Amino acid sequence: MRRTLALLLSGLITAVTLPFLLVSASPAQALDNGLALTPQMGWNNWNTFGCDINETLVRQTADLLVSSGMAAAGYEYVNIDDCWSERQRDAGGNLVADRGKFPSGMKALADYVHGKGLKLGIYSSAGTTTCAGYPASLGYERRDAALWASWGIDYLKYDNCGDHQGQSAQARYTAMREALAATGRPILYSLCNWGQENVWAWGEDVGNSWRTTGDITDSWGSVMSILDQQVGKDAYAGPGGWNDPDMLEVGNPGLSDTEARAHFSLWSLLNAPLLAGNDLRSMSAATRTILTNAEVIGVNQDWGGRQGHKISDNGNLEVWRKPMSDGSVATVLLNRGGSTATVSTTADALGLGSAASYRVRDLWAHTTGTSTGAISASIPAHGAAMYIVSGGGIVEPPDGTLRGGASGRCLDVEGASQASGTAVVIWDCNGGANQNWTGTAVQELRVYGNKCLDVSGGATADGSPVIVWDCNGRSNQQWRFNADGTITAVGSGKCLATAGGATANGTRAVIANCNGQPGQRWSRA
Repeated sequence: MRRTLALLLSGLITAVTLPFLLVSASPAQALDNGLALTPQMGWNNWNTFGCDINETLVRQTADLLVSSGMAAAGYEYVNIDDCWSERQRDAGGNLVADRGKFPSGMKALADYVHGKGLKLGIYSSAGTTTCAGYPASLGYERRDAALWASWGIDYLKYDNCGDHQGQSAQARYTAMREALAATGRPILYSLCNWGQENVWAWGEDVGNSWRTTGDITDSWGSVMSILDQQVGKDAYAGPGGWNDPDMLEVGNPGLSDTEARAHFSLWSLLNAPLLAGNDLRSMSAATRTILTNAEVIGVNQDWGGRQGHKISDNGNLEVWRKPMSDGSVATVLLNRGGSTATVSTTADALGLGSAASYRVRDLWAHTTGTSTGAISASIPAHGAAMYIVSGGGIVEPPDGTLRGGASGRCLDVEGASQASGTAVVIWDCNGGANQNWTGTAVQELRVYGNKCLDVSGGATADGSPVIVWDCNGRSNQQWRFNADGTITAVGSGKCLATAGGATANGTRAVIANCNGQPGQRWSRA
């Protein structure tokens, strides 16, 4: 992509310099504000609550994002949509939070959300009024951006309603980009101009995401209509800027669980921002399972950032493909029709290299099988199957020691202990039994014959520690070995790494967002 992603990942661009990078140089210059290097994840009230928003609901939602496991799965933004302000600006020309809905004020609400380890988003429009008729930000960009920054706002959804005063979308949205940059605060910038004026062609120079369509609703027809409008737009998105087919309807009454799984699979494959729009207070177990599926989320959050695209269309039966950064391919087999049907593809059609066999990981059943090249499934009406297919680019599990690419040190059970819960670290390679790892057919890495490399507690968050534990067959003890030397934790989709990228003896092993750097590459010593 046309971004200075390598600089961002290597830490050469700092929080101090980021605000000044927001100035447009040319249509090919990216919005390098350091945000949305993977698609943003969070929650927005609009799809369920519309204008019925208040601080109690926002606080409850922040609490539930944490307690439900959604925050741990990556959902970090709590976004307030339209209707949050008073109907008039104050005497100084400032927006005022509705005193009845938000009696504590937005600064106090942001502090509460931040205290949960989350971030707060706000809404306005690139016109004179919002879609619900409240004061918007055209002509007030600097004033409003400075106010939001003073409150501690982390995200702006910027709509397209109101009088545009004869200005183009690109001019109106660029004015707010400049205003956000001037605050010095990192605020993720989400453009919502409904796909007008070919926003995908200039959006990456202006915002971190851009809506490609009109509004979604919780119906299968709406989801499929929006899906169709994503075809041909995959070349315009990448780390730092994403095509946005609108928020998720998972858990809302117009979609069945089967339809919701298909919707979530497709939005993840499309690298869409994953913004839940359901009522978390009444969320069913099935909805929670869909929204927190770490393997599906891992496809969406893959650090390479290549958007999925359709490769086969046979009426109601479609195949979608997304290249993954480790050389594997994610695919969604979609049945849009009204009855069960078989949907098929091949490893060749998915663009995988020649291999005697391929590994096929079912991201909903959480099972792994093999294929000589055919991938096929019986799919219910309005349903989808989702797989990661690997072969030719995936290596067999190693036996022996594993040496870190940056440190030159070996993966080691601390103190040669055989107790469950012992930390795994890096240490000078010495050939000891506590550095001798054996890969198994069920994707384990065993040491001492009966202990497994384990992500402690089944955690999925960046920086979660790696330990040894009695082998139990769970996904937090499964590891995928990639041709580029990385080792992916199946349960989280994150890479085996060292804490903070450190290289000293005794540095703990952790899982971290995959970045392709030497510190996440391992070889047989």
